Amino acid sequence: MSKSTQQPRTLATEKTDELGVRSLILLAVLLAAGFILNFTVGKAISSISGGMISPEFIISAFCLTILIVKPRVHHAFIFGLISAAVIQITTTSPFIDFAAEGIAAVLMAVLVHAGNKMPHTKLLPFVSTFITTTVSGLIFMAIKIVMIGAVSQLIAAMTPVILLTAVFNALLVQSLYKPVVDALRIG
Repeated sequence: MSKSTQQPRTLATEKTDELGVRSLILLAVLLAAGFILNFTVGKAISSISGGMISPEFIISAFCLTILIVKPRVHHAFIFGLISAAVIQITTTSPFIDFAAEGIAAVLMAVLVHAGNKMPHTKLLPFVSTFITTTVSGLIFMAIKIVMIGAVSQLIAAMTPVILLTAVFNALLVQSLYKPVVDALRIG
């Protein structure tokens, strides 16, 4: 097969409904990096911005993993749950992330699979990560509202943080996607 007609390689197992070990290792490595970045760079950015930008590098990590691995939807859901479990170590709102990240990871997989069928996918990492981060934040906010009330206060406080964080995550994933794919020699 010539190079131009070859199917892009993925880290997911093509012939079975299983994820490859390389896919899970990639997720683990990116989540570990995201966890460390949350404690260092994330806290610094949040402090500098007065809390207006609170990057969640764990979301960036699973978005980047899903972009690269292109898992089936149910595997993406597992990625989201694993990511939420890691977030539990640092969260001030336990268990909310399981809903937010589980649903967001499924959405990311759907966006990636749909986007790969489009002719121009150069901005797919940016667009899909922005939407995914925004939806994750909105789900988190909605659950917080149900739990504690204070609807107008939470919406006013959290909406700008969600949107700025979504832009930050989208820029980060867009900038990392090609170098990571090139380093892994995929596609």
